[in-house]
Amino acid sequence: MAQSTQTVRLTTAQALVRFLAAQYSERDGVEQRFIPGVWGIFGHGNVAGLGQALLQAATTGAADLPYYLARNEQGMVHASVGFAKTRNRLQTFACTASTGPGSTNMVTGAALATTNRVPVLLLPSDMFATRLPDPVLQQLEDTRGGDVSVNDAFRPVSKYFDRITRPEQLIPAAQAAMRVLTDPVETGAVTLCLPQDVQAEAHDWPVEFFRRRVWHIGRPVPEPDALARAADVIRRAERPLLIAGGGVVYSEACTALREFAEATGVPVADTHAGKGALPWDHDRAVGGVGSTGARSANTLAREADVVIGVGTRYSDFTTASHTVFANPDVVFVNLNVARLDAAKHAATQLVSDARTGLEALRRELAGWEVAADYRARTRELAEEWAETTDACYRLDHGPLPAQTAVLGALNDVLDDRDVVVNAAGSMPGDLQALWRARDPKAYHVEYAYSCMGYEVAGGMGVKMADPSREVVVLVGDGSYLMMAQEIVTMVSEGIKVIIVVVQNHGFASIGSLSESLGSQRFGTRYRYRDPSTGRLDGSVLPVDLAANAASLGARVIRADGIAEFRAAVAEAKAADTTTVVHVETDPEGPNPPGSAWWDVPVSQVSDLDSTRDAYLTYHSHKQAQRHHL
Repeated sequence: MAQSTQTVRLTTAQALVRFLAAQYSERDGVEQRFIPGVWGIFGHGNVAGLGQALLQAATTGAADLPYYLARNEQGMVHASVGFAKTRNRLQTFACTASTGPGSTNMVTGAALATTNRVPVLLLPSDMFATRLPDPVLQQLEDTRGGDVSVNDAFRPVSKYFDRITRPEQLIPAAQAAMRVLTDPVETGAVTLCLPQDVQAEAHDWPVEFFRRRVWHIGRPVPEPDALARAADVIRRAERPLLIAGGGVVYSEACTALREFAEATGVPVADTHAGKGALPWDHDRAVGGVGSTGARSANTLAREADVVIGVGTRYSDFTTASHTVFANPDVVFVNLNVARLDAAKHAATQLVSDARTGLEALRRELAGWEVAADYRARTRELAEEWAETTDACYRLDHGPLPAQTAVLGALNDVLDDRDVVVNAAGSMPGDLQALWRARDPKAYHVEYAYSCMGYEVAGGMGVKMADPSREVVVLVGDGSYLMMAQEIVTMVSEGIKVIIVVVQNHGFASIGSLSESLGSQRFGTRYRYRDPSTGRLDGSVLPVDLAANAASLGARVIRADGIAEFRAAVAEAKAADTTTVVHVETDPEGPNPPGSAWWDVPVSQVSDLDSTRDAYLTYHSHKQAQRHHL
């Protein structure tokens, strides 16, 4: 049937708004708007283009694309990622920013989205396509070529990048953007640079461009021969270990994972992105694996003869920098929708959606299960770690409490569906080792990019994605000072989030790492500069983060010690407004007992005894590091 030749005259920005409002995703028969709104901060690059288009859409009803005002461009990308991650990558936001610094502020967010493989659509404003008024305000002049702009910084951190220099170029570019955003393998940040003159330029658009489009997100099934090969490897295993990654959660494969584990008896460890895919207290759950994992999971990882990776990309924290899978005969079976990840560690590859792949594996392995003594050993190790966790949670430490006790109190007060959000500092390590998640969305730790400043904005996106859940942002003073501005956005939008600010007057995680590497916590404390030493090791700075949060419009509760903290969180849960709970902890721990390594190089030569000693330790760990071939 021939398409209609009817056209409508719109600016490029108006056409893009109308197109985005008509895009839907579908999986398992459920359709939903893929782009439910646009985040933005307006400036001279987009106020008369996308700004006008969004106003016109809201005023005339030409397109349903609500606008949300952010306070920081990086923050609005983080909010979009938090939203998309919670919605299993089936929805995300678009983000518009002004020319120059407004747009480049989004580059870090783009890198975070692409590293995490989470979709977000970025619409940075660009210079004039005509180049008539060049150079304009905030324009980079590059002697290597007139077509270079600061927005080229998005190229390496985007899964798709295009610059729209003519209105008609939007037609193929917008469809290519949606193709990548809705592809579970290719998804990440998608960037369409929009020169400010092109945004406002009119064009006669085919009406067909704005029809309702449904992007079907399928569930690739495993190829039969690959399934047989994978099952054959697993059948020969005596000490198998399954590692559940984020792909299990995104594909909604938690039931399939549980049924596989129960049928086969294979123990299940998890990554940050996979935590909660199997409830922590399930008979087959053995905790987090890797550099900051549980001793139970890491012990099994060292002994495993077959590692079954499901939906994991095997980051260096998961593999303990290629040291935790220590069995000299270990082999891998990787079930992943992306061949890039399925092929890692010379694995037997099973390229498939996590849910369909696990279901097929369970059928293929019908009648096979691990030996009873191995099943008993995995349970014994998990129970021993549960006792260790209890001790960390109940630690009576003073004069300031240990961070692990703060997490213990929080774990007691929160319900199974309540969400903890974190990204950077010492808390991701403590959380992976200790946090008890029973719901696949109750643990939201961004640890692919581990971006300081993600927490507050990302937590806002999580709450927008699922208002039925209590969302608790855990943020250290280092991350809080990086980016807390979106508290203002929460207040203005009436988005209720609990923000727990853990104050320890510095960078606790890097401080501890620095000490272990022989660098004596140099440059990791928030202190006055001491005139006698010329270093930042004077008295503590009089920074009041609770007062800062109050000035941004949040309700604030100061907690002194664990008992007050526990009561404060309960009070915050009962409130209907954004509430900040402020608590001070000991910057030097104690931390959960470690059971694995992380490769951070130490200076090979030094005049400092501390560094020389640290290098000897580092060199000894390096001996266990290897490729899996």
